[in-house]
Amino acid sequence: MDLLDLAENPIPAGCRLEMISTSDGIRLRTARWPAPPGGTKGTVCLFPGWSETIEKYFHVIERLRQRGFAVAILEWRGQGGSTRLAGDPAKGHVRSFRHYLRDIEAFRRRVVLPDCPPPYFALGHSMGGGILLSAGRFLAPTFDRLVLTAPMLGLPQRATMPGFRRLLLRFAVYCGAGTRYIPGQRRRASKARTFEHNPLTSDPDRYRVNEAISAAQPISRLAAPTLGWVSAATRMFDRLAARDLVDNTPVPVMLINSGADTVVSRLAIETMARRLRNPAYVLIHGARHEILMERDIYAAQFWAAFDAFIPGSSE
Repeated sequence: MDLLDLAENPIPAGCRLEMISTSDGIRLRTARWPAPPGGTKGTVCLFPGWSETIEKYFHVIERLRQRGFAVAILEWRGQGGSTRLAGDPAKGHVRSFRHYLRDIEAFRRRVVLPDCPPPYFALGHSMGGGILLSAGRFLAPTFDRLVLTAPMLGLPQRATMPGFRRLLLRFAVYCGAGTRYIPGQRRRASKARTFEHNPLTSDPDRYRVNEAISAAQPISRLAAPTLGWVSAATRMFDRLAARDLVDNTPVPVMLINSGADTVVSRLAIETMARRLRNPAYVLIHGARHEILMERDIYAAQFWAAFDAFIPGSSE
């Protein structure tokens, strides 16, 4: 699937789009950009959140290249232009979040190491941030630093699952219902697809552009997660809560917490900042879930933190 080129969201110059295969035969849509002329400060690898596509990050890629970085990005299995894992392409499904590590490994071996200049830095959002943090020592040989925006380390209090409900969920998955939608999720997701009710950004222009991308590529948008995806997410949360996580996170991490986030648990991010050894922690008051898609008053705070944390970064 070619990249979508819209007048309001043009493809950054110099792109190389490539489909790669994982060790278990999944096809992943990836893209990379060289650093601008005049030398490079390394490569920033982008790991998007749930139901996000490469096109959504064009303006972020431009900001990174203005800072002197090459950029590489992937679309996770089960979303975007990568292989879908359920019969209905609108379902967000995966059996285990550990399978996403196969995506990272294929991306690292087939795109990043052969074609992108070191040093390497990872920028993960939401689901992507949770996956990166849970990967632990697996990332250490490649990435020098991790920047995680609104990482999905837990669900908001209103959406948490007590032990009995979690057992029911896992039992349903065990009985073969893993690819069914979470009841009511499609209705709630449909309501959130208006600017007034969206929990992602307070920037009407960025919201409009992202909706235009989805409208032009309807097959790339997920409707809602499955029972299996949510069950797999809860197992990742359990791994993130394990006591040995600190010992398995050998690279410096910066956690960005959005103060008005209603999508992931702000408390879980704050708690993780206290658990990790010497992390960088930034709370951006008033920002919604997608800080990289937010108004300048919020996004500028992210970029200032990024520039201070990533060696050699400045616009």
